[in-house]
Amino acid sequence: MSDGLPFDKFKEECGVFAVYGHPEAANLAHLGLHALQHRGQESAGISASDGKMVYTHKSMGHAADIFTAGVLNRLPGHMAIGHTRYSTAGDTAILNAQPFSVDCHKGKIAVAHNGNITNARELRRDLELAGSIFQASSDTEVVLHLVARSGQPTLETALREALLELDGAYSLVFLAGDRVIVARDPHGFRPLAIGRMNLPSGPAYVFASETCAFDLIDAHHIGDVEPGEMVIAGPQGLTRQYFTPPAKKTSQCVFEHVYFSRPDSVVFGRSVHQSREMMGRLLSQECPVDADVVVPIPDSGVAAALGYSHASGIPFRHGLIRNHYVGRTFIEPSQAIRDFGVRLKLNPVRELLAGKRVILVDDSLVRGTTSQKIVRMVRTAGAKEVHLRISCPPTISPCFYGVDTPTKRELIAANQSVEEIRQFIGCDTLAYLSIEQLTTAVEDTDRRYCYACYTGNYPTPLVNIEDLMNSRPNR
Repeated sequence: MSDGLPFDKFKEECGVFAVYGHPEAANLAHLGLHALQHRGQESAGISASDGKMVYTHKSMGHAADIFTAGVLNRLPGHMAIGHTRYSTAGDTAILNAQPFSVDCHKGKIAVAHNGNITNARELRRDLELAGSIFQASSDTEVVLHLVARSGQPTLETALREALLELDGAYSLVFLAGDRVIVARDPHGFRPLAIGRMNLPSGPAYVFASETCAFDLIDAHHIGDVEPGEMVIAGPQGLTRQYFTPPAKKTSQCVFEHVYFSRPDSVVFGRSVHQSREMMGRLLSQECPVDADVVVPIPDSGVAAALGYSHASGIPFRHGLIRNHYVGRTFIEPSQAIRDFGVRLKLNPVRELLAGKRVILVDDSLVRGTTSQKIVRMVRTAGAKEVHLRISCPPTISPCFYGVDTPTKRELIAANQSVEEIRQFIGCDTLAYLSIEQLTTAVEDTDRRYCYACYTGNYPTPLVNIEDLMNSRPNR
């Protein structure tokens, strides 16, 4: 392991985007990252190419602030890749911002990654012993080194050789030479969609973590990169090949539908909004309660609350209003104000809550501290009863495949019973959607999804599992 920078044990949540065959590729990548901003808000970057040179710009902050007209003018070319990052692991530093790029015997290469390579620590150690020098603490840099050191004659074969060494989750976008190459791990953990734009000069191809990025640029969703597949967009058009057979049992991340993806996206071939509304409907049937109003905890609880309201017949009300303009830092008054952080983001509509029996619907409950503050806020606003309903099962295990979850000792459901959690939060009743009903909500009839965060049963071998579960890197 390199000195100075802690190695990622938990990979960042992030979004990736790629485009080939468009004269304003960098501009499209910027728009794509804007649509994927919810997947990462710490840093963003774009690499663009005219087929000869690779131009990269990345910085800390939001895509809209980073990519001004002047910056985009310095990213010429007809192909580009982009990345937006949320640093759940590694340093929150420009060194870890993506895409990463290198000039090697394969030419100029840039790469961006969504997921988590679970054997990256071991691969990095071997690379360092062989003389490789790392500058960042992200596992994505490992992929770049594996490709650069490969003796294979072409980039495609070098990338295939590198991918076969990786374990875990990855949706990768590469910019190299005269083409864009994308790949998805054989388990299919993280999503990667394919889109097409019909231009007078011919088709342009786009790739994104979510289809909402296609809507903004008028691209048509034509399918997904399949598990174990490599897709190449280049002068010959679109070519598809498997670098390895798909896993016998795919492991699509169910949390993409529970929380992470935007509701207006189609992920793993299914509408996210449809899944979430069905979670709410099934939650109402499985965990009914007599109440006056159904109130979502915005924004991620809205679709499930709508489903709960429709199925139960209890009126839906926006009883909590979210402030969307809260910055990342805020000076707290010297005189302590109880639950100050939550009040910055949420404010109750007292007229809708006072004297009412309220059902609060949220997508998940992780540590429980925020839920505790929200319940207290709703009671202070005059609610007579507060019933909390969670549209997924209790989270009892951390994720090692690209979603930020705390260590097991920080997960409240891993250490306390539902009744103990209810007492801690201070609600009148607490109930979760069962895993059986969650599978129904996402129509997982043949068990294509990963539920490890709810079961503790991981679909891949994990290296140093105890170390991973009980420790967390410095940020």
